[in-house]
Amino acid sequence: SEVLPAIRMILSENSRAVVASRHNQLIAHFYENETRFRKIAHPFTPDIVVYCKSRYMYIERALKPVDVIEGFKSQLQRFRKEYGYSPKVILIKGIGLLAVSDSYKSAEGILDVFEDLLKISFYSENFGGPRFMSKDQIEFIDNWEVENYRRKIAAASTENSVLHQKIVVVTGAAQGFGAGIAEMMFHENANVVVADMNEEKGRSMVDELNAKRKNNKAIFVPVNVADDASVSAMIDATVAQFGGLDVFISNAGILHAGSLEEMEPEKFEMVTKVNYHGYFLCVRHASKIFKIQSNYNHKEMFDIIQINSKSGLKGSNKNFAYAGGKFGGIGLTQSFALELIPHRIKVNSICPGNFFDGPLWSDPKTGLFVQYLRAGKVPGAKNLEDVKEFYEKQVPAERGCTVEDVFKAVKYVVDQQYETGQAVPVTGGQNMLK
Repeated sequence: SEVLPAIRMILSENSRAVVASRHNQLIAHFYENETRFRKIAHPFTPDIVVYCKSRYMYIERALKPVDVIEGFKSQLQRFRKEYGYSPKVILIKGIGLLAVSDSYKSAEGILDVFEDLLKISFYSENFGGPRFMSKDQIEFIDNWEVENYRRKIAAASTENSVLHQKIVVVTGAAQGFGAGIAEMMFHENANVVVADMNEEKGRSMVDELNAKRKNNKAIFVPVNVADDASVSAMIDATVAQFGGLDVFISNAGILHAGSLEEMEPEKFEMVTKVNYHGYFLCVRHASKIFKIQSNYNHKEMFDIIQINSKSGLKGSNKNFAYAGGKFGGIGLTQSFALELIPHRIKVNSICPGNFFDGPLWSDPKTGLFVQYLRAGKVPGAKNLEDVKEFYEKQVPAERGCTVEDVFKAVKYVVDQQYETGQAVPVTGGQNMLK
C-alpha cells in the first residue's frame, strides 16, 4: 500500500499510469534472487517484445517501503538512460509482478504475457534452460514499422475525459446514487471500485460493467464503512488491484426518520456511526494513499467527495439523526479541506436534493415515503402518493434529483483545480447558497 502508489506516481510524469500487480508461487520463484531473475530477463517471442518491451526491472526486497521506493528511483534513471524507455514490467521481491501502462486492460495484458514468459523459462529447465531471442531479432520487432504504427494509433485513441483511467472508489455503490455514480464513472473510462456491504448486488453490477469489455476495469470490494479495519482493507484491495487511488467518493449512508419520542438511541447511534463516523474513517485511510502519491508527484491533485444531502444544509423535521450527521459531515469536509490541501488533496461535499426514484425513498418496506407516512411527517397524507406529491411541490424545478444531476456535480468538482471545502447544492433550487 506504500510502494505501489509511489511507483505509480513516479511513472506518471505525463499522464497517470495504471499499475496492475500479481503474486503467485511462480512469480515468487523468479523474484527470489538475481540469478533466477536473469532467466526471465529477456523475451522469448515477438509478442513479449510487443506487449512488455525487451528489458525488465528487478528490485530486491528492502527492510522499509521507502528503501524499495528509493531503490526503484535510482534504478529508473539507469534503466531509462540505458534502454531509452520506462519499464513496463517490474519484479519486486516480496511484493510481486507489476505491469505499468496507460490503461488497466493493457496492464492486465502485460501481466498475462509476462507470466507466459515465466512459464516458458520455468519449464525450459527440463530441456537445457532458456534460450532468448537474439539482439537483432529484438531490435527488428521493436523497430518494425507495423508495430510502430499500432503504437501511434493506440496513443492517439486516448480519451480526454477528466476521469479517463482514473482510479475511483465509490462506497455504497451497489444501489441508489452510489450505483448510478459508479456506472457513469465507468462509462467515462474510470477504473471503479464498487464498495458495499451488499455482495450479491455489488458483484452483479461489476459483472455487468465488465461485460462491456472496455479498457477500464470494475471490481467489487466488500466494506463496512463504520468499521476501521474494513475500510483499511478496502483501500489495500484497491491499491493491490490498480496501484493507487485518484478519487474517493464517500456515498454510503443510512437513514432512520422519527420524532424524539420515536427515535431509539440505538438507531440514532447507528445513523451517526455510518453517516458521520464512517466518513471520517474513509477520509482517514484514503488520504494516506493520496499523501504518498503527492510526495512523489508534485503536479497531480486528488479528490475526496462526500455525497451529502440538502438535509446537510437545512434542518429536517423528524429527521434529526440524518440531518445532524449530514450537517456534521459538512463540518468535516471544511476541516479536512484545510488540513489536506497542502498535499494537493481537495475535499468537497455534494448536496443532492430528493432522489425520489431511488430505494432510499421508494423502497416499499423501508423507503422514506413509507417512513414519513408512518411518522406523520406530512400533515394530511393518506398514502404514499400524497407524501411524494408533497415533496415534489417543494422543489422549484418540480422534480426530484437524478443520478445524472449529481454526477455532473461530481465531475465538475474533480475537473476544477481551485475549489475545496465546498458544499455544492444540487437541489433544483430548493436550497440555495448564502
